[in-house]
Amino acid sequence: MSRESRNNRTSQATDVGSQGLADRTGSAPDPRRWLALTLLVASFFMVIVDSQIVMLALPAIETELGFAAGGIQWVMSAYLLSFGGLLMFGGRTADLLGGRRMFLFGTALFGVASVLCGLAWTDEVLITARVIQGVAAAVMTPTAMAVLMHTFAEGPERNKALGIWTGIGAFGATAALLIGGPITDGLGWEWIFYINVPVVAAVLIFGPRLLKETPVRAGRRRFDPAGAITITAAIALLVYAVSEAPIVGWGSGQTVWMLIAAAVLLVVFTVIESKSQAPLIPLRIFRSPTVVGGNILMIIVAMAVYGGALITSLYAQQVLGYSAVKFGLSTAIYALMSIIGANVSARLVAKVGYKPIAIVGMTLLSVGLLLLTQIDPNGGYWSDLFFGLVIFGSGIGSTNVAASIASLTGAKPEESGLVSGINNAVFQIGAALGIAIASSVAFAYTTGTDAAGLNDGFQAGFLATAIFAMVGLVTALLLLLSRKPAQPPVAAGDGASAEAQKVHVPAGH
Repeated sequence: MSRESRNNRTSQATDVGSQGLADRTGSAPDPRRWLALTLLVASFFMVIVDSQIVMLALPAIETELGFAAGGIQWVMSAYLLSFGGLLMFGGRTADLLGGRRMFLFGTALFGVASVLCGLAWTDEVLITARVIQGVAAAVMTPTAMAVLMHTFAEGPERNKALGIWTGIGAFGATAALLIGGPITDGLGWEWIFYINVPVVAAVLIFGPRLLKETPVRAGRRRFDPAGAITITAAIALLVYAVSEAPIVGWGSGQTVWMLIAAAVLLVVFTVIESKSQAPLIPLRIFRSPTVVGGNILMIIVAMAVYGGALITSLYAQQVLGYSAVKFGLSTAIYALMSIIGANVSARLVAKVGYKPIAIVGMTLLSVGLLLLTQIDPNGGYWSDLFFGLVIFGSGIGSTNVAASIASLTGAKPEESGLVSGINNAVFQIGAALGIAIASSVAFAYTTGTDAAGLNDGFQAGFLATAIFAMVGLVTALLLLLSRKPAQPPVAAGDGASAEAQKVHVPAGH
């Protein structure tokens, strides 16, 4: 046996022995891979819950910590801006330093920040801790997905794993609404942060045993600070601008100049990346129509899903008079259908390919949201919400699976963290856009403060989100029906083997 073969065997046995690697070497899959997935989705569930559950505790936090007028929004915004802005950089750390190492670091940081949030004695301390939480989440989420991609080779098992990942994410958003109110009322707002501690402890205890390290980029490790700063600032400005636009106005100086500044920073970032010897995001990635099409579709999916969820919440609570707990229980149906849709789609994609799944999913989203435009000020759950939410939820699961598989297909092992970071970043941007546009439309078309006047605005909001979904359907038809298999060009000297660079094309592609 050659020295190179012995070194490869040792490396596989001690550090990276995952199914992704196992399939390429012909050895048996790691029998612990599904336990590893449990840890990964548990951490993702925690991140999603934490981004939503705080909404239900804001009144209690504002009263106890004495926030200035309008300042309480920063408990949400501080987290979302640091989370969304740093996702690409967080994903790149997986490629440069190792996905497992950075995932465990991010998880530990998230736990520390959660405890600090619960102990916060002033509003400044809480906002600072939320920024740290967002930074930790920006490291955890793409590195967890990078580990998932390395643990499950492209094909049916990875598709199934992504289906579970997507379904848990959808359920996490609803679970936050179900448990946030009772925890805040029964234990105090501090406990919406303390509940993260057992999950963090479990991941840190079992993670080193179950999770395998991802491949790291060969050669000198460079972090491209100029690229990281410009793309982070651009995304943060974009997310903040569209989040504030419904309040200050889309034509206000603040919104316009922030959008211009974000666009300028994106141009500067592109110039930097084109000249950098070790770019944060190699621009050749965007030569892949699959990556580009999948991420464009992901933005539109997030716009439709988050915009629709926001208008559903407003209609149920302001027109139908639901409490937060009743709303969470009554709308759990779309989270359940999302889980079912994600898992069914993950199984079907191996047979028909992700493109038909994307088209069917966007059709379901469109139909579900169009049904919801028929809401009535004197309506009820069964007549106005149930059937639309069932179809809407099915579309959420299907489109997320299809868009995720499309945007991640063909990624080289040493760039799995980066493509995961891009995938998560565009989802956050889409969510911010969807919420901002849907709420602006609803406000613009509201004709009064009574149920009928509010209902007019919410109908318009649902129509706007239905248009998002229909644009997504057209996008799926135009961008995801290419007959050429997408394979990102491989730069000379990347060091990836020919086998590792092959692109798996699902049947029906």
